[in-house]
Amino acid sequence: MRIILLGAPGSGKGTQSQRLAKKYRVPQVSSGDLLRDAVARATPLGVRAKAAMDAGELVSDDIVLALIRERLNKADARSGFILDGFPRNLAQAQTLSEMLAEIGKPIEAVVLMDIDSAVLMRRLTGRRSCARCGRLFNIYTSPPDASTPCADGGHQHELVQRPDDNEETIRNRLDVYTAQTRPLVEHYRACELLRTVNAEGEIDEVFKRLEQSLSDIPARVAVKRAVRRVAPRRTAGARRKSAAPRRTKSPRKKVRSRARVAARRRPSRKTTGTRKRGGTARRRTRSRR
Repeated sequence: MRIILLGAPGSGKGTQSQRLAKKYRVPQVSSGDLLRDAVARATPLGVRAKAAMDAGELVSDDIVLALIRERLNKADARSGFILDGFPRNLAQAQTLSEMLAEIGKPIEAVVLMDIDSAVLMRRLTGRRSCARCGRLFNIYTSPPDASTPCADGGHQHELVQRPDDNEETIRNRLDVYTAQTRPLVEHYRACELLRTVNAEGEIDEVFKRLEQSLSDIPARVAVKRAVRRVAPRRTAGARRKSAAPRRTKSPRKKVRSRARVAARRRPSRKTTGTRKRGGTARRRTRSRR
């Protein structure tokens, strides 16, 4: 399973990608997580990314693509992956496709988590967290009640809102997302990779729809290769001991073989020539019968 999840902030894209990753045992690859990890570990790519951030610039696409490529070459991504948060525009989509083609891992499907803008506004502007225990709530869809007491001594939750969760900021974020994503959606539709899932409703209901939209993609189960057990190398002495004993010749065969060798060495009487004996030459003649 090699897929891309597209979705506006608050569409539940992150939650659903985590559930898919857990069920199909493939990594959820988030460009934001990769950048934060690389910067924290001060890797060569992380150092370049931090320099851009410190200068108030956007991290270049080539750095993000290099991080993604590095992550997809790991063993746990052999059976697939879920890209979350990348690409964000058409240029990134094209360079991503080229990179995935180079490593032999093309995208099989692109899923758009579709949700009404009014629902998104309620989800995002209604987000609250408890200042005491850190638990998350939504004042519209999942407000705190008596069944969810504060973990910090059972007190009443002290709800606070993030500064960037106000209506004006969220509306601006959604407008930017829509402007960037529209050409991206059309691109993947033209490539016949786009699938749209209704992201409204309970988490379990949305996950069932997501699974159904991906039912035609075969799940690649990572098979562990059997490790060949290699016998320890034996020493020369051990090999000699374990080697089969050689077959010895019988005494009769030894005598016969010696006689044959001697006969070969003995000169034939039919040959003529001189032969030195004791420093004198003796002419050999043919014997007459």
